Amino acid sequence: MSALPLTVRRLGRVDYRETWQAMQAFTAARTAETADELWLVEHAPVFTLGQAGKPEHLLTDIGIPVVPIDRGGQITYHGPGQVMVYVLLDLRRRGYGVKALVTRLEQSVIDLLAELGVQAVRRDHAPGVYVGDAKIAALGLRVKNGCTYHGLALNVAMDLSPFQAINPCGYAGLAVTQLSALSTGITTEAAAESLLAHLTRTL
Repeated sequence: MSALPLTVRRLGRVDYRETWQAMQAFTAARTAETADELWLVEHAPVFTLGQAGKPEHLLTDIGIPVVPIDRGGQITYHGPGQVMVYVLLDLRRRGYGVKALVTRLEQSVIDLLAELGVQAVRRDHAPGVYVGDAKIAALGLRVKNGCTYHGLALNVAMDLSPFQAINPCGYAGLAVTQLSALSTGITTEAAAESLLAHLTRTL
């Protein structure tokens, strides 16, 4: 485990826009002494569109709000039954860069799935975690003054149908899966706590 402080906040079901604004405010107010934080949250249904996101990747308006935001990446979906962990780190203090952070986030999910007997992989040039041809976890980050926000989304036990209204992460026809389809007996809450444990060790 890292010797650097890492505070975990379990915020429950929270509004997407308000949480995004809170991440921005936290990052803007950071000092060299501010402890790094992980925020565990869940959101009501929302599509988020990254900075370079193309609106045409929303294929059908199904009544779910679309929020343009300041992370990298294209469009994705967040909703109940998905574990969201926002990663608010000072990379300069931790001594690694964005690429290494992405690898550590992906590895935390891969390790969690391996514990449950599910083999998962990362892909070059397509951040996230995949089981076979289907994506199970997405990630997107923003770095400001060497500090990160946004983070990681793991599909656990959710309604996946909204993904059919988009090209997930900008990839037409990309299949999406979730943990409940691959392993029985794990709740969203248990998956969240296990993921937090892996992240705390890996980061």
